[in-house]
Amino acid sequence: MKLYSMPSSGNSYKVRLLLALLERPCLTVDLESGDPALQAARDAGVLPYGKLPTLELDDGRAIAESNAILCYLGEGTALWPADAVTRAQMLGWMFWEQYSHEPVIAVRAALRSYPERARLATPERMADLLERGHAALALMEQRLTRADWLAGQAASLADICLYGYTHSAGERGGFDMALFPAINRWLQRIAALPGHEGLNG
Repeated sequence: MKLYSMPSSGNSYKVRLLLALLERPCLTVDLESGDPALQAARDAGVLPYGKLPTLELDDGRAIAESNAILCYLGEGTALWPADAVTRAQMLGWMFWEQYSHEPVIAVRAALRSYPERARLATPERMADLLERGHAALALMEQRLTRADWLAGQAASLADICLYGYTHSAGERGGFDMALFPAINRWLQRIAALPGHEGLNG
């Protein structure tokens, strides 16, 4: 397999994390915004939606969208709940991540991290993103105060999915993670999963 990945992106990070946890061999092609090689990959048609990450299978077929890739890789593993209700709850968290979490947590981090986006980081927008991001994190905190994992009684793809942007929300996004002790304990549990140490390998 070949993963077209953006190193600075949480969406790409969570796919790399899952590959490490599952010890699945995969060639990684790193591309960043503005890299001519990224446009070349788009022109070559290897990125179905023109975005990263994209997983190219051994037979040449491609899977785009980070959470779709997680589902493909995770199906049949311990991270894919056997119970239908728990599985639906897992997917609910994954849909919520792209609709309500990533648009504020990741966007605020991007505005702080990428020089070409600095002009968009108005004080009003940054304050709004901070407020909405803290609200999203508070929702996760409510769940994780009552349970160790987001869906069911064991780690699932929902946890891998939400870890992607949450683990760097303080450093990159400027969110006050001290407000969320249950999230911080959850982050430590994911970092302790077997295989996590191989993420950078």
